[in-house]
Amino acid sequence: MDVPAFAMFGIGPMELLIVGGIVLLLFGTRLPKVMRSLGEGIVEFKRGVQGLDDDSSGPRDSGRVEGHR
Repeated sequence: MDVPAFAMFGIGPMELLIVGGIVLLLFGTRLPKVMRSLGEGIVEFKRGVQGLDDDSSGPRDSGRVEGHR
């Protein structure tokens, strides 16, 4: 049985559109900044997880921060 993940909670496509509209109204002008911050946070999390995996195999790079604004 192939059921979308959001259907398990009784949320249909129309409800998702309504929630999306409310989010746009609340965060309309700030939404790009919020999404950029979220993306940077996810990237940092992935780097941290990879760092935990890499720590067991040996030393990492020199710790240089690249491309951070």
